[in-house]
Parts: sequence; structure tokens; C-alpha cells
Amino acid sequence: MSVVSVGTCNMDFIFRVPRFVEPDSEMNIEDLNVIPGGSAFNFAVWISHLGFKAGVVSSVGRDVYGDMITSLLEFRGVDTSFISRQGEKTGMAFISVDDTGRRSIYSYMGANASLKIGEAESEYIMAADAVHLSGCYLEVASAVSGIRNVSFSPGTLLASYGIERLSGVLERTSIIFLNDDELEMLTGSGRSGIERLLEAGVGNVVVTHGPRGASFFSEDHSETLEIEAEDALDTTGAGDAFAAGFMSMWLRGSEPAECLRNGHRVARRVISRIGAF
Repeated sequence: MSVVSVGTCNMDFIFRVPRFVEPDSEMNIEDLNVIPGGSAFNFAVWISHLGFKAGVVSSVGRDVYGDMITSLLEFRGVDTSFISRQGEKTGMAFISVDDTGRRSIYSYMGANASLKIGEAESEYIMAADAVHLSGCYLEVASAVSGIRNVSFSPGTLLASYGIERLSGVLERTSIIFLNDDELEMLTGSGRSGIERLLEAGVGNVVVTHGPRGASFFSEDHSETLEIEAEDALDTTGAGDAFAAGFMSMWLRGSEPAECLRNGHRVARRVISRIGAF
């Protein structure tokens, strides 16, 4: 079964710091890791690892970071035929992680901003058994969802547009993945926001609650996975890993409870180390 991941590919610069820096001050970096990442990259690597034929539609620069991203994806068995190379620099994320695993992120979109969905990309997306959409601009999300139904991780960027501006995408979303903050940002509310998403045409809603677990909602079913809180070394990419773990079981026909458990199992592997894989 083939799954195409559409969205961002970045180089992540991950800093371990004792605490977040205050304005007009300086902080020593205890550890520095430079690792390929981005939501489309993370999801594709994990869904490939979990036994699916994976491909990525994204955009990187004609630079050493673009080379590193495509090389690592290919090493992980992911098809990179539809990663375009642009004159802009490859996208980057500068991520500070404190002793509790909390993050502060500065993002540079770079070549990601040049991603376009043309005829060749459309045919590639249509040919896949499933498509996961994440970390992109509204124009890309609208183009992909105009081709076919998707699973969708809007992240803070797209969630900030609100439910009305995303209505066309949501109508073609079979499963949406949000954390509690993104749910509030997208809908303006918590539990009633889930109802609004279902009314907007979303088939299923999955909400992650950080260290407290995750929940699943559809028109006629709800399910909550409660877990014991664990220490997190770094939460970068945990949401992408959760989505891949969930979808790997969903596409195999598993019940929501098992999908939630597998999403958590995969996300646990991410938070125990620096970087998303």
C-alpha cells in the first residue's frame, strides 16, 4: 500500500538549553544536533518504517541541506521523485529544547514556500492509496484536497487560519490530527470545536493531549487513550510520529483504540531521544 506525504522538509537545528533565553540576554547551548526534519519528512520516514511504500511531495534548495534530506529519505526507502529543487535555501527550523522537553521554535520556510502542485504532482497524488497533508501553505493544502481526500495535520500555521478559511480542505479531510492548542486555535473552542469539525465535513478527529494521551471522535464513536506521563527528552516530531503510527493501523483496518495505542507507541520512541527519528 502506498502513502504520499505532502508538506515541509527542513533541516532542524536542535539546541539543548538549561532554560529559554530572555530578551537581551545570552544562554549557553549544552548540546547541538543538526538533523533532517519537517512534517512531511518525519511522517514519510515513519510510515515507511512501519511497512508502507512511502513518497514525499515537497521542495528543498539546491544546497547541501537539500542533498542531505533527499539522501536520507532514499536511504530510508522513501521515494523522492517529487521533491523539487529550488534556487532558495532549504527550509530550516531552529529549535530550543529545555530540561523538561518543552520547545521554542523559529522556522524559516525557504524552499518550502515554492512548493507547487502541478499536473505531474497531481497524478502522483491520485495514484497513491493514501495521502497525508501537513506543514504547508493554504494554497498547497487547497490544491491537494481538491484532488482527493486526505489525512491532515494542519499544525499551528494552518490552524491559525480558522475553520471558515479552511472549510474547503476540511470537507475533503478523512482524519484530522490536532493537539489541544491547535484545536482551540482552529475552532475557537475545545469539545464543541470537535463537533464543529465534524459538522464541517471532517470524517474523524484525533486530538493529542501531550503526556496525557489522545482521543478519537467521529459522528457515532469516541475513544480516549489515557497514559501515564513520561519524561520527554525532546518532543520534536512527536505529532508526526503519532500520526504515522495511527495511520499505519487505520489503513490496515484496525479499530480506533488500537490506532491510538500504536500512535502513542511510535510517539514514545521519538520523545526518548533528540530529533524525530
